[in-house]
Amino acid sequence: MPELPAPGYPADVRARLDADAKEVIARYPDARSALLPLLHLVQSEEGYVTRTGVRFCAETLGLTTAEVTAVATFYTMYRRKASGDYQVGVCTNTLCAVMGGDAIFDELKEHLGVGNNETTEDGKVTLEHIECNAACDFAPVVMVNWEFFDNQTPESAKAMVDDLRAGRPVSPTRGAPLCTFKETARILAGFPDEREGAVEASGGAGPASLTGLRLAKGEAAGRIVSPRHAEVPAGRPGTDQQTSAPDPAGPGTAGSEEGE
Repeated sequence: MPELPAPGYPADVRARLDADAKEVIARYPDARSALLPLLHLVQSEEGYVTRTGVRFCAETLGLTTAEVTAVATFYTMYRRKASGDYQVGVCTNTLCAVMGGDAIFDELKEHLGVGNNETTEDGKVTLEHIECNAACDFAPVVMVNWEFFDNQTPESAKAMVDDLRAGRPVSPTRGAPLCTFKETARILAGFPDEREGAVEASGGAGPASLTGLRLAKGEAAGRIVSPRHAEVPAGRPGTDQQTSAPDPAGPGTAGSEEGE
């Protein structure tokens, strides 16, 4: 049977969302460019993008529901079914996987009794495997509502989800304090995080991630030894029968052409 048209929001909810949507749309020269933040906005209302949310976005932006659905189903950041207060994502991309991400994901599935993209019975935690979080120097990484939990182990990850389900305070390794997925969705829609100190607590890149930038700026970044500075065996052609030892000062120092 054909699906019935999606119901609308209650009048009070619609009025509130209309006001928020007007603020979002005003940021763009073309109204349809506001679709991504509007999808976050409706997701903040019900915790996922419902048929009612799709209808709201379509009516607000003058699009068809098919056009809105095409976008909502393309991006994994938009949920298509009810999910938990905390989205626990385990990075299973190459580096995190070999550092233990696969083991963390497998143990969390067993510990929580859920599969990928499934939610615990209490509605607290949705578990998912995710791709690279650009935090490889902290591998393996787990994210909760897009906040970083670095250098995790199966034991630390299980303790963390237990605390989330029990309502105990949980603090990310870096970044803003945790909030619920609905609250996170509203921030992603472009509205300010009004919690005291949350903006100032935002995280940054790790030392390993910044080494290349520091070198480019001419800053000291510790000794970096090129393979070309390895010892050359005596008698090798072009060495004048001498052993060439690594420059004790390292590349990048005065007189070191290799380090330029």
